[in-house]
Parts: sequence; structure tokens; C-alpha cells
Amino acid sequence: MKKILILGGGFSKERAISLDTANSVLKALRKKNYKAIICEPNGKLIKKIKSFKPDVVFNALHGRFGEDGYIQTILETLKVKYTHSGVLASYIAMDKEISKKIFIKNKIKTPKYFKYKFDKNNIIKKKIIFKIKKKFKFPVVIKPINEGSSVNVCICNEKNLIKNLKKLSQYKEILIEEFIPGREIQVAILGKKKLGVIELKPKRKFYDYEAKYNSKAGTKHIIPVKLDKKYLNNAMSIALKAHNLIGCKGVTRSDFRFNKGKFYLLETNTQPGMTNLSLVPEIAAYSGMSFIDLIEWIIKDASITR
Repeated sequence: MKKILILGGGFSKERAISLDTANSVLKALRKKNYKAIICEPNGKLIKKIKSFKPDVVFNALHGRFGEDGYIQTILETLKVKYTHSGVLASYIAMDKEISKKIFIKNKIKTPKYFKYKFDKNNIIKKKIIFKIKKKFKFPVVIKPINEGSSVNVCICNEKNLIKNLKKLSQYKEILIEEFIPGREIQVAILGKKKLGVIELKPKRKFYDYEAKYNSKAGTKHIIPVKLDKKYLNNAMSIALKAHNLIGCKGVTRSDFRFNKGKFYLLETNTQPGMTNLSLVPEIAAYSGMSFIDLIEWIIKDASITR
């Protein structure tokens, strides 16, 4: 009987979603008679790994500390098999500026952006509005550099920009990005395989945290996606290219905007959710892969160095 230690919870703003993912994985594994437990990544983690002696650590953490290379460094030091991407790929994918630079260098379309640094007193000067008008135009997207699940992402117009920037002043620096209108398209990659594509139609302004995780938000999940096959193949090829360029392992999900026949890559997620509203299990199911098959594939793919 394989022993699986599932990392869930954590310290990021996505703690609740991570626990949902961990519990979904636990439920599926126990049905197949795995000896599985959920463990928080706290001060007792190393002791727990050493006493439980898992065959594999399933990383169900989302956001900072779990998805940015930090926990991966601990697991590699302990020489334990773990799932998803390794130290460097996790760090790169989580840092929206570094990953964007990689996309741009490799001719992957991504929204134009610049980095905005808050001054020590968090005084936001109006000249930022002129800079935006010079670089692109309103509306714009403001976002933290290294949060996941659209945490604190905001679409701003000229009137509410300063007010929304103040809300993000807890971060030393953020990205200000051009807003790309169009359709929300997401692509799942499994190892070296193009798993599939899904489209989202949020009732909210965009596919934000609420639209992702609250069933009452009424986001429509559309699969199969009503797009010509050549466009679907194009989206999957870009997602696979990004997955490989960053050096990802296991499963990833890339988020796109499709506008005027072109795909704009917003980001690649190295630890997509596994909840009942999550997209990767839905894409997998449509391709004929059950939830437990997906989880077992991720476990079999685990290794000590990622």
C-alpha cells in the first residue's frame, strides 16, 4: 500500500482553496486504498515526513510558500519524491515579471506591462496616469507579482486607478498591465501531453477569485470550446511551449485571453486546483481521464529532483 502525504493549507491567501484541493485528493486516494494523510506545512512538517515515511508527497498547496519554490527546496533537501514542478520552475512561474520576460523573449504574446514600485510613504503620484496613457491605455490590470488565484487582481479605469493602487500598497511592487478584452481560455498540460482546452464565461467582470471558487458566482464552463481546431491546437501549442520554457513538470494550466484571432498568455500555473470547481479535472474528464486517474498519474510522475 502506497503512503501519500498530502500538503494542504499553508500560509498564503489561498489557504482555503488548498485545503479543498487536499481534501478532494485525500477522498479519491482513500477510495483506492492508499494510506493518505493531509499535513500542514508548519514547523512540524519535517518531523512528520520523517515519521510517516511517505512514498510520495502530493503538493496541494497554492500560492506563496507552496507554489514558489520554497517548499520544493525543503522536499528536495529531504530527498523525498514529490509532485508538480521543481524549485526553479515553481519560482519562475510564480513570479509574473520573470515569466513574462521569458514569454516575450520567446515570441509568446502576453499583455504589455511595467513594474510599479510604491514609495516608502505609499504616496501615489498622479503622473502614473500619464505613464499609463503613454505606454498603453485604460482600462489596465493591476496585480501583485507573486500571488495566485487572481488574488488582489483588479481591472481599473482612470477614475478608480489611484484608489485601487492604494489597496495594493501592502506589496512593495506590482505589475501594471494592459487590459486585453476577449474570451477567457484555459489550457491544461500533463507532462508532455496537451490535455485540452476549456472556456470560461464569468458573470463577474473577469475570472477573479470569486468567479473561480464560489459556485454562486455562476461562471459558465464551456467544453468543448467553440473555436476552429487550428485555434485550439495553437492555444495548446503555446501552453506546452510555456510549460517547457519554464521547465515545468507534471500538470500545469495556462490562462489566456483570445482576442481578434490571437492568444495572449497571462500566466502558467504550476499547481492548478483539484476542487469540484477546478478546471484541470474537468478538462481531464472530457478527455476520458477520471479524477483518480489524474491523481494517480501525478503521483506516478513524482520524483526526488524535479
